[in-house]
Amino acid sequence: MATPSLLLLLADGRFPAGAHAHSGGLEAAVAAGRVTDLASLEAFLAGRLATAGLVGAVFAAAAHRAAAPGTVGAAETATLATTLAQLDAELDARTAAPTLRTISRRQGRALLRAGRAIWPDAPFGDLPTTPAGAHQPLVLGLLCAAAGLSRLDTATVAAYGTVTGAASAGVRLLGLDPYQVQALLVGLADACDGTAADAARAADDPPERLPAAAAPLADIHAEIHATWEVRLFAS
Repeated sequence: MATPSLLLLLADGRFPAGAHAHSGGLEAAVAAGRVTDLASLEAFLAGRLATAGLVGAVFAAAAHRAAAPGTVGAAETATLATTLAQLDAELDARTAAPTLRTISRRQGRALLRAGRAIWPDAPFGDLPTTPAGAHQPLVLGLLCAAAGLSRLDTATVAAYGTVTGAASAGVRLLGLDPYQVQALLVGLADACDGTAADAARAADDPPERLPAAAAPLADIHAEIHATWEVRLFAS
């Protein structure tokens, strides 16, 4: 049975999965002059939550649904592997920018290393075995299932992570008052919870029908950011 502490552990930016090294596209948006102050940061975070946040949360919840303890028996291992492969392919199709696909898989590998150390009996072997690894939301879904978290908890961790990392980056990139940024996150809490609830419900749909919310400008920013020789964040 999961405890509240496990939920907090997986949602903590200090969990050793490399999330602190990423700005969620904010660094490029700041350089382009599209995010300049607290108000524009709030708009950026709201947009990120409605797009990358929703998609990441629903795919994490779908992976959790496939792998949650008690729902997959030993004889169904092939089914789990097939489902995860389908989810991985569908998430790849929803990630238009090659750079963002690479980053998602890189973060997935980092999260998987932590997961294998903490929950070695989790069915990580059913993740896609491509050299690049699985997308981060799928690994997160398996971790949360191994931890005994609910599907809604899983979606909440995923949605929460899409805004907190970028918010923290905003303090560094724009020199914003960290107390005001935290107040901004409190203001987004209801939207984050709503996104997680929507994602948890949508996870019942087959992989090909899962949400595909997109942010084309974020894709463009990601490709531009990848060409910089000097940058503060990996993305």
